[in-house]
Amino acid sequence: MSDTFNLRDYPLANHTAPRTAASRHIPRRLARVLALADFEAAARRHLPGPIFAYVSGGCETDRSLSENRRAFEDYDWVPRVLVDTSKRTLETSLFGHTYAAPFGVAPMGISALSAYRGDLIQAQAAALANVPTIMSGSSLIRMEEVCAANPDAWFQMYVPGEPDKISALLERVANAGFRTLVLTADVPVSGNRENNLRAGFSTPLRPTLRLAWDGATHLRWLFGTALRTLWRHGMPHFENSRTERGAPILSSNVLRDFGARDHLSWEHLRLIRRQWQGTLVVKGILDPDDARRARELGADGLIVSNHGGRQLDGSIAPLRALPAVVAAVDADCPVMIDSGFRRGGDVLMALALGARAVFVGRPFNYAGAVAGQAGIVHAFAILAAEMMRNMALLGVNRPGELGAHNLRRRTALDDLSRHAAGRR
Repeated sequence: MSDTFNLRDYPLANHTAPRTAASRHIPRRLARVLALADFEAAARRHLPGPIFAYVSGGCETDRSLSENRRAFEDYDWVPRVLVDTSKRTLETSLFGHTYAAPFGVAPMGISALSAYRGDLIQAQAAALANVPTIMSGSSLIRMEEVCAANPDAWFQMYVPGEPDKISALLERVANAGFRTLVLTADVPVSGNRENNLRAGFSTPLRPTLRLAWDGATHLRWLFGTALRTLWRHGMPHFENSRTERGAPILSSNVLRDFGARDHLSWEHLRLIRRQWQGTLVVKGILDPDDARRARELGADGLIVSNHGGRQLDGSIAPLRALPAVVAAVDADCPVMIDSGFRRGGDVLMALALGARAVFVGRPFNYAGAVAGQAGIVHAFAILAAEMMRNMALLGVNRPGELGAHNLRRRTALDDLSRHAAGRR
């Protein structure tokens, strides 16, 4: 793709734009991918069952996963008409950096198992499009390599249980070149992901006949991701949870060390804030009191998240928690959000409720699995196109103009009326 690529030049994002070097590099197989959901359908066919289950699933009954999507039905848009929107833009500033759009790539562990060099191509695509990206601490590619590819990438940290290990990991992250640290606070223990076990997925993966059959019957993934990775880079390992290399992704007898995290407290955030000199973001906030406390202890920003529905089943959907969290902190503290976003309208709704940016996970993972870096950029353009179109229909020129006045909250009476109409 051209070094001068711009989301607005991409043919999906601006239907009036002339064909450019960027538009000529759209892979033919992406021509029929019109929405992020199309990437999910393609990834379901492309990926072995256990790996797709890992990426797509939540925990226990998947109630949190479902509610993350259902929350967008709580509101209706209130469009304004006869507004000149010919100069609308998606540009958004976060922590002194002006991004091309108010959305980015959420941290996703083990991305290099679903897409060749998954963490790396996510970072490269984000750099090309100038959108934020967060590298997962559970990645299979060394943080130093990812940060070299995108010096503006953020690093998401799973906090080790001991202060000396925390300090050592922070030093490594800083030496790698990251300037923004995202502290994930909602994993004192791992969620009960029964779907992984039912599908035959574990970390590390255990060699079984079922796993071998799944790989052998998905040839594009087998040759394009698995064998290609082994041939060029050897067996992937968890590279970034500690200062030393972690467990391999495939092993019959090695256990992954998740560390003792159930005793982590606000004192650990205080420790991290003292040592970390860059921007500090706390991820996993759903309660206004937690938001205030994190801000008081030095957090520069917050991400409202329930971990994509993968931790506590039945936890509040982040979109529903967002307004109270925004109200709990000062305007200088950017509140961001993830979990359940699939459409440009979803992103705009979060912005109207006070979010400064939205991070999207699974769809970009699917896009990378199906079509590599080009697929991720195409997914960015789909989201940008939907946002630009909806902004024109709403009568809005820039993300900062959106507010609660653009929304009408549905009531129980509305739901009852819809239900009655559906029965007629």
